[in-house]
Amino acid sequence: MLIAAAVCPCPPLLVPEVAAGAAGELDELRAACLDAVGVLAAARPERLIVVGPAERDGRGPHPQGTPGSFRGFGVDLDVRLGGWGEAAAEASERTLPPSLAVAAWLLERARWQAAPVEGLGVGEPLAAERCREVGRELAAQAERVALLVMGDGSACRSLKAPGYLDERAAGFDADVARALGAADVGALAALDEELAAELKVAGRAPLQVLAGAGEGAALKGELRYEAAPYGVGYFVAMWS
Repeated sequence: MLIAAAVCPCPPLLVPEVAAGAAGELDELRAACLDAVGVLAAARPERLIVVGPAERDGRGPHPQGTPGSFRGFGVDLDVRLGGWGEAAAEASERTLPPSLAVAAWLLERARWQAAPVEGLGVGEPLAAERCREVGRELAAQAERVALLVMGDGSACRSLKAPGYLDERAAGFDADVARALGAADVGALAALDEELAAELKVAGRAPLQVLAGAGEGAALKGELRYEAAPYGVGYFVAMWS
């Protein structure tokens, strides 16, 4: 059963070494993400599952200890998912997709030791109903499951955004923010897949996995952060 969840954005810029001179611009966002991870730890889960968007080669399960890297972003920095203690011995031959590498960095920064960790990369083309089915399956894995959901909102909030300006983006992100703050699984489940793709949303599938996992859990939500630096919608929310 899902007992807690946190939602965080997944840009590699969240890692100060990647952001370099612009690192200070996201200090508030980093602090909110670490607070969200703290809420997960306080819930005392039996298992933490990290869910994030991934390209085809990064989709599927990633066991505890799976390595990740930011070398593709010009930084000599490596991470492991739940990489403390004996976790490294469990590492798979695969590497983490960027979204889960950011999550691994967050967990290391928070010194996560509350529960074993596993990752799941999901493709944005995954249909909404299948996302919800995956979420239900994850929630059923243990009596006390926590999710760390990595994903960005629209990438069309300004003229300089990766997807340029789309007037529909602000409304889409506002709907996501409201749903996260209210822990409204129905609203997340109803997100428009086609519109999300047009707005280059990099978190639609993980959010709908959360919607499935949260069915019947009756959790309360708190939206800790909502902004669009660089024209991309970022949210930090906690459900407990």
